[in-house]
Amino acid sequence: MEVIKKKDVAQALAEKMGVAKKDGVLWLESFLELMTGHLRKGNKVNLSGFGILKVADRPARMGRNPATGESIQIKASKKIRFTAAKVLKEAVI
Repeated sequence: MEVIKKKDVAQALAEKMGVAKKDGVLWLESFLELMTGHLRKGNKVNLSGFGILKVADRPARMGRNPATGESIQIKASKKIRFTAAKVLKEAVI
C-alpha cells in the first residue's frame, strides 16, 4: 500500500489545475485551515460526494491499564468522526 502525503496531494492538485506547485500547496493549506476552523467551532462539514466530518463527544469511562490490569478512569474527550458518502463507498469498494 502506498502512502500519499500532503505534499503529494498538493502537487497533484497543482498539476490538475495547471498552476504552480506553490499555488497547489497554498490551496490545500487554506482548505485544511478552513475545515479545522469549522470543526473547532463544533460545525459539521459536509463534502458532497466525499463524506461528513463532525466532532463527537466521548463520555468519561472506565478502562484498564494493560501493563498492570488496574482499572483507571478515562476522561471525557472529543473525537472527529468521518462518515463516507455513498458515492465514495461505491468508488472504493
